Amino acid sequence: MINNYIHGRLTQRSRHVNASSMGFRNKCPPKSCDTFVALPPATIDNLIIFGKNSDRPSDEVQEVVFFSAATYQPGDKVECTYLTIDQAEKTHAVVLSRPSWLWGAEMGSNEHGVCIGNEAVWGKEEQDSKEALLGMDLVRLGLERSETAEKAVDVLTNLLVKYGQGGNCMEDKVTFTYYNSFLIADRKEAWILETVGKYWAAEKVAEGVRNISNQFSITTKINKEHPDLRSYAKERGWWDGKTEFNFTTAYSYQDPSNELDNRYCAGLQLLNKHKGNIRVETMMEILRDKESGINMEGGFTTTGSMASILPMDTSLHCIHFLTATPYPERSVFKPFIFVQNMRQFLQTSSPSFGPDDPVKKTPRFQSKPDRRHVLYKKHEVAADYMGSKGTKGSKMLQGIKELEKKQLETAEDILQNGIPDTTKVVHIFPDCVAEEIAIYGV
Repeated sequence: MINNYIHGRLTQRSRHVNASSMGFRNKCPPKSCDTFVALPPATIDNLIIFGKNSDRPSDEVQEVVFFSAATYQPGDKVECTYLTIDQAEKTHAVVLSRPSWLWGAEMGSNEHGVCIGNEAVWGKEEQDSKEALLGMDLVRLGLERSETAEKAVDVLTNLLVKYGQGGNCMEDKVTFTYYNSFLIADRKEAWILETVGKYWAAEKVAEGVRNISNQFSITTKINKEHPDLRSYAKERGWWDGKTEFNFTTAYSYQDPSNELDNRYCAGLQLLNKHKGNIRVETMMEILRDKESGINMEGGFTTTGSMASILPMDTSLHCIHFLTATPYPERSVFKPFIFVQNMRQFLQTSSPSFGPDDPVKKTPRFQSKPDRRHVLYKKHEVAADYMGSKGTKGSKMLQGIKELEKKQLETAEDILQNGIPDTTKVVHIFPDCVAEEIAIYGV
């Protein structure tokens, strides 16, 4: 990923990414972000398990934030990262893990148990650096406006056609753009949505395991698509109109013969290794896997992680675990449950700079303010200790392992016995954050 990061900085002297640079990216594919889902019979206890690592520039702060459900008046607008668009009549409550400089999110869930994670992808269609909706904006919009995974596919694709996708995806003077793929899950099923410009294809996943990485993965099984997806591919000479239509073959430069040893395959192998016995602990283990490269450290680093339990039994609560810190092997997956009377998380929310934020000024990104939240600052120091072999770091590492184990036991009890009194869990996430910070003070 470091090579790709450097390549991105060098090749973005031009405001547009041309076909030759896209070709380079497919020969040297980016190594960042992986999103996973496991459904029965690959899981236990009739659960759907979702997970994602967000791999971003190593100096970028990722925050975890909560927004309540809200209603709006006709004509109201919402200011996304770069665009102001029409607001929905109603938005659902959401928990988001996001780069702290933008409006959208890398991953998150809503009160209905819909989870979304996105990945950067590059295809044959040229990127446009014109500011539009970021893929991360689409993640948040999909969560705020959808009660099911399939509804989220419709919401995202309608927004994609109406507003387009584009704009700088990093907090940097140098422009770095990409298209997006999404893995969307709920209590019933999952969907893969892959996009190139305004064109898109979607695949329904009803059982088993599925993952996405920084490459296209939809081939001939397409359950929904842009109405002009095939005709446009034929017009561009990417499909002859006679052979079976394959989305990846038509819209990307990927060579299937060279894709037996990459992150997508490594992730699928890890899912298949545990198939039939996948639980949320399994997903956390996969997200922490260093050998596969899924857990990244370097120029691009795993800056935030998320794993979710989505019971197919709707009488049970969904439970989401988020780190709000980099290095998942040195972080705590902290539980969050949607209940009444939730409040914003002070310890994992980055400072706000309002209209003075360099992201909002033109030209953008002329400086970088300190966006570190309280937990990030504490973890930043502790992570160095935990990465060493010293006594202090070992004590911290043991402490956070015990804390996470306790949270997993609480989650199991909730799944087995429910939540008779929701006031007992309304602060479960910030309380766990406070315990984690206390461990770093040893």
